[in-house]
Amino acid sequence: MSNGQFTITKLRWAFAVGGVAWAALQTYVIHSFAFEWYVALIDSVGSAILLAAACWLINNNLRYYTPGKGSYINLLFWCLALSAFCTAGCRWILPLIYSDKVYDAFLSKSLTIRFFTDFLAIGWMAMISLVWYAQQDQKENEKRKAEAEKLARDAELYNLRQQLQPHFLFNSLNSINALIGFKPDQARQMIHQLSDFLRGTLKKDDQQQVTLTEELAHLQLYLEIEKVRFGHRLQTEISCDKHCGEAMLPALLLQPIVENAIKFGLYDTTEAVTVSIRGEVEDSYLMLMVQNPYDPQTARPRTGTGFGLSGVRRRLYLLFGRNDLVEIFTNDNIFTTVIKVPQI
Repeated sequence: MSNGQFTITKLRWAFAVGGVAWAALQTYVIHSFAFEWYVALIDSVGSAILLAAACWLINNNLRYYTPGKGSYINLLFWCLALSAFCTAGCRWILPLIYSDKVYDAFLSKSLTIRFFTDFLAIGWMAMISLVWYAQQDQKENEKRKAEAEKLARDAELYNLRQQLQPHFLFNSLNSINALIGFKPDQARQMIHQLSDFLRGTLKKDDQQQVTLTEELAHLQLYLEIEKVRFGHRLQTEISCDKHCGEAMLPALLLQPIVENAIKFGLYDTTEAVTVSIRGEVEDSYLMLMVQNPYDPQTARPRTGTGFGLSGVRRRLYLLFGRNDLVEIFTNDNIFTTVIKVPQI
């Protein structure tokens, strides 16, 4: 049983208990006017059945129709009409069950108080139903809104990932094509590496959390492919402290950052370039630092350079709701990207 159904069941039981208590109180009051217990019980049970029917009608109507700001006067008329129905029912139905002169006189004199007590009970039922169904509608709207936001977020995460893959894939295929003629062994090796990399990529979800060890193992496949492309010009250094190997981060987070570092480190130079990747855990954050040298005359790095950085920043915002998890620095011809991944 869901929470909503459980709450409705409890509410129905509460109304049932309230109805029994109402009938018991009315039985006691009528008995206090010197009527026999069975007469008081007949009167109270008959009145309670009519009142329960009226409360059910008002509750059922409000379940499917919520009055607007200008329609509460209609709700008041409903309560008055149902109160009149209950009073008229008592006036004409109860004498058919039990009748004598004393009871008939009592019934006639008590119609006014019966009308107002029924109106009070039906009005309370209407107010409780309005509040209850308004809360239910609000919860449903919030649930639909949350589901819509989740679908939109998932779609955007998927779109970010799809924008990253074609660029890398095209570059790799061009490199394989260039190697086929004079280095077929390296071309075959690169095809196997590319296959392993893409297979691992397809298995990972954009919101999946993996350990840093798993992320670096997958990143190594990417780096091996890039080293085939660039040869001795691309060198990498990966260092992590002993505590951060089991730290969690979104899958495939490092590849676009490293791709950005390779792009701005190697594309404008013929020298050997070292891309360094460092990781450590600090104050409940996994701190990842990617550094590469650059030529300020040609590369001109700036905030948000490349789709890789903006895509990672956007992805971290969608996952953690924060815009301060990616920082970049330039110092002494070194371009540094720092990523902070909260360890929830």
